[in-house]
Amino acid sequence: MGNAFGCIQVDQSTVAIKETFGKFDDILTPGCHCMPWCLGQQLAGYLSLRVQQLDVRCETKTKDNVFVTVVASVQYRALADKASDAYYKLSNTREQIQAYVFDVIRASVPRIELDLVFEQKNDIAKSVENELEKAMSMYGYEIVQTLIVDIEPDELVKKSMNEINAASRMRMAASEKAEAEKILQIKRAEGEAESKYLSGLGIARQRQAIVDGLRESVVGFSSNVPGTSAKDVMDMILVTQYFDTMREIGSSSKSTSVFIPHGPGAVKDVAAQIRDGLLQGNTPQM
Repeated sequence: MGNAFGCIQVDQSTVAIKETFGKFDDILTPGCHCMPWCLGQQLAGYLSLRVQQLDVRCETKTKDNVFVTVVASVQYRALADKASDAYYKLSNTREQIQAYVFDVIRASVPRIELDLVFEQKNDIAKSVENELEKAMSMYGYEIVQTLIVDIEPDELVKKSMNEINAASRMRMAASEKAEAEKILQIKRAEGEAESKYLSGLGIARQRQAIVDGLRESVVGFSSNVPGTSAKDVMDMILVTQYFDTMREIGSSSKSTSVFIPHGPGAVKDVAAQIRDGLLQGNTPQM
């Protein structure tokens, strides 16, 4: 009905292209406009000023000859003051943008190794945005933002990368485990050394206490029983300890056989051996 009376309506975020006898005449902003068809004026079409998005999948190879698929997301919009260029100069805006994205990505990625592609994706996106900005500004379009949203290597390559990462982490875990076992063994050895040292101190003190006790016993017995020498008292004490040891061996519940010489001569030999050992132990070393 509006066209019949020469009136048209332009919606918000949209401009209309007005022609007079087939020639571009004016850009109509949102609102109601009078367009008498009898004067040769007509509506050529509408152009949206909203931000649009184009996702481009580009397959290329890296510097180390690995094929990857790079997914770029381009956000763009037409400029109101250049609506005539945007409407008349490009027949297919999306294909034009896609061609520029392909060109930049296939020129940038082959100079970078696969591992660096993931790290430098922002640099690649900036290169695509700069190139598109220069190319599309003459056609009345503004590039709002360009993003590299995904980088997809071949499935075999991804599997290999995961295996390399897993092997590296297993190697680190094995190294840490070995280091922990090393520390544990060192601490265990230090504990055993400290235990043996303390045990040695205990045995030395025990022997010293025995020697002191025997000395006191010998001195006390010699002073209380006239006519006895220290040797006689020591022999008696050693014989008493010898029989105590025999009693303990005989009362043991374990089925262990011990063969030792027994008799008056054996007792004398045992006493002589123990006495010699004590004297040698107390003799200072030169």
